[in-house]
Amino acid sequence: MTMFAMLFLLLLGVFIGIFVFLQMLLSKMESKWPGLILPGVTLMFSLFAALGILLFSAYTATTTTTIVDGVIVENTMQMANTASVIASAVFAFVLMNIPTAILLVIYASCRSKLSKKYSLEKMSALDLE
Repeated sequence: MTMFAMLFLLLLGVFIGIFVFLQMLLSKMESKWPGLILPGVTLMFSLFAALGILLFSAYTATTTTTIVDGVIVENTMQMANTASVIASAVFAFVLMNIPTAILLVIYASCRSKLSKKYSLEKMSALDLE
């Protein structure tokens, strides 16, 4: 493995670690909304990717020109197959939502621990009365 690849993997690991730590920190806040910021951002990126594929494919066409003895005999334009374009957009959307799902699992885990902590504090406060 080259030095560049090792450095890239190290930086990628650090970036992912910071991202997960930030998600855990935001999820443990008293309000539930800060923990939904990062999953919302990754969801928006996946929507932009899927829309980009759909819009780019709508304006992309394949042109075929047939030339016989220096004369253009046939010039045809073929649009992309609609089913394959939609399948590509759906695949990109699902693939790019893997980080969203991971962040939501982190969010749900932190919020459930926080909820248990609050209910335990509430019970102990009721026991003291």
